[in-house]
Amino acid sequence: MNPGTLYGIGVGPGDPDLITLKAARILGQVDVVFAASSTKNSHSQAVEIAKPHLKESVPIRMIPFPMTKNKDAMEKAWEKNAQDIIDVLEEGKSAAFITLGDCMTYSTFGYVLQNIQRLAPHIAVVSVPGITSYQAAASRLNTPLVEGEESLTLLSGVNGGGRFREIADHADNVVFLKAYKNAGDIAEALGEAGMDGNSVGVVKCGLEDEQIITDVNVFREKAPNYWTLIISKKSMSFVAQKKEQ
Repeated sequence: MNPGTLYGIGVGPGDPDLITLKAARILGQVDVVFAASSTKNSHSQAVEIAKPHLKESVPIRMIPFPMTKNKDAMEKAWEKNAQDIIDVLEEGKSAAFITLGDCMTYSTFGYVLQNIQRLAPHIAVVSVPGITSYQAAASRLNTPLVEGEESLTLLSGVNGGGRFREIADHADNVVFLKAYKNAGDIAEALGEAGMDGNSVGVVKCGLEDEQIITDVNVFREKAPNYWTLIISKKSMSFVAQKKEQ
C-alpha cells in the first residue's frame, strides 16, 4: 500500500473568509485532520476556521505540544507527534495538518515537517500557504507594510524586545508576532528607538472581539491577549492612518 500525502495547510489569521480556495478544496478531501493543541486544553482556533470546509465524517485529531522551554521535552513531543502522523499516512490515508496563518511562518508544522522528513523521507508532503495575521492586520489598518526600498523585519515577541534592540538602527518596518506576555518590554524597546508613537497593536485580528490599540505604551501596564501582534514603522505616514481608526 502506498502511503498517503500529508498537507500542511495555513488556514489564515481567523476570518473564515480568508482561507484560500486551495486549502478549502483539500480540506474537503482529506481522510484525517491534525491540529496542534496545548497539553492543558484541546481548543484550536485553526479547527474552528477549517470546520465549514471539512467532511462531517472526517476525524479531527488534536496532537498536544507542551508549553515549555525545555528543549528535550519539546523535541520528544515533536518526534512522537510526527510518528503518530506517519502511522496514519502509512495506512494509505491522506491527512492535513492545519495551522493558523501560514504553515511556514512561526508554525508548529515546521517542526513536525522536519521530523517527518527525517523519520519517513518517502512520505509526500504538500505545503499550502495561508494569509498571515500581519498581512490581515496591515489590510485592516489600510497601511502598507513596505514601500519603495524599505525593509520589513518579522520578529517573535515571545521573549520581548531584546532581539529588536539589536537591529533597531536597521529596521524600517517591524512586525512582532506573539506579542503578549512580554508586550510591555516590546513597547519599551520601541520607545527607546523612537518608534512607539508610530506603532499599533492588533488583538484577535479578524475575529468578532478584535481590538486595535493605537498606543502600544498601554502594554507596559497590562499584558494583552494571546492573539496579539504589533506593527511599527519609522515612516511618519503611519500616524495619519492611526488617527483614522
